[in-house]
Amino acid sequence: MTWVRLVVGVVLGLIGLVWIGQGLNLIKGSMMTGQLQWAVAGVVLIVIAAWLLWGFVRARERGRSSAT
Repeated sequence: MTWVRLVVGVVLGLIGLVWIGQGLNLIKGSMMTGQLQWAVAGVVLIVIAAWLLWGFVRARERGRSSAT
């Protein structure tokens, strides 16, 4: 389950960055380009990704501290 958090967190973070770029008109060529709601959705994905990655790091730290 720990590695799932890592993978999902990274994927969501990358999607969030793309959505922010498209929403802020930094990445062109999509119907999402220049639409602010996609930038907001991207920020939400970044927050979720950060939460998942934080949980991954905490789980790894707990595993290491109990092993020593």
